[in-house]
Amino acid sequence: MKSLRQAVNQKVIALAIFVGALPFLFGASVHAKNSSLFEEYHQHVGLTYHFSAKAQAAYMWRGLYAGGPNIQASADVGYGGFYVNSWWNIGVTDWSFQVFEPEMDWMIGFSRWGLDINVLWVHNFDCPLFDFNNYPDKGNRLELDVSYTLCSKIPLSILWATRIAGADGYLDEKGELKRAWSSYAQISYTQALPMGFSLYGAVGITPWRSCYTLFQRDFAVNNVELRLRKDWSVHKRLGLMLQGQVCVNASALAADPSTLHWHPLSPFSQAVNANIAFGIYLQK
Repeated sequence: MKSLRQAVNQKVIALAIFVGALPFLFGASVHAKNSSLFEEYHQHVGLTYHFSAKAQAAYMWRGLYAGGPNIQASADVGYGGFYVNSWWNIGVTDWSFQVFEPEMDWMIGFSRWGLDINVLWVHNFDCPLFDFNNYPDKGNRLELDVSYTLCSKIPLSILWATRIAGADGYLDEKGELKRAWSSYAQISYTQALPMGFSLYGAVGITPWRSCYTLFQRDFAVNNVELRLRKDWSVHKRLGLMLQGQVCVNASALAADPSTLHWHPLSPFSQAVNANIAFGIYLQK
């Protein structure tokens, strides 16, 4: 059984590497035929900034329900491709409004030529600020993310994210705490539509036992997501957005069809979730 599992894991890793290489190969092919698509890659990257804030009905993250009604804000500043980002979530666990769960994330990374590499620090205020012990279900986390987007004219993207430190553990058959190295891979595409609308679609998987399946299953398709967004330009750099979102955890739904049902006081057990958000942003 163990050798079979290893063989399956090797096939999954090989498939992930192959799929991950597709945007690069496709990009090289398109670049050879029409280099004008990639003019943005040759432009000088000076000072960039982006500030945003939004109010929404739920906190959705990589196909998982992560919280109830909330206000989220983010700010990032960059120069020459290097950037620093700060992100905040102020919200409650569910519609009972009894548990308040703020979150603060910091990110430092490099983004150029469609490639984005960053380290993400997640702090949930449920432990000391610099505590990165491997708790089973709480604490700070460090994550390494690598993504590639073909270009703004063909916004096909692939993401790989792996937790490298902090809360990411589960108890094995012997009752010992094991590190999961929880990982998430995603392919996404954004289609621009008339009148300021855009449609975003994504499929995300976790290749092995991880937090994305609550450490209960191995390989899983844990996110099939659609977002419909409408943008309004208020000023040259200022805009408003309204967004609707639907996420389906295909693996959880297949394992237990009852997770299709919605209950406002137990949303974490749902395999199908929806969200609506309204926000404002300023960018350069």
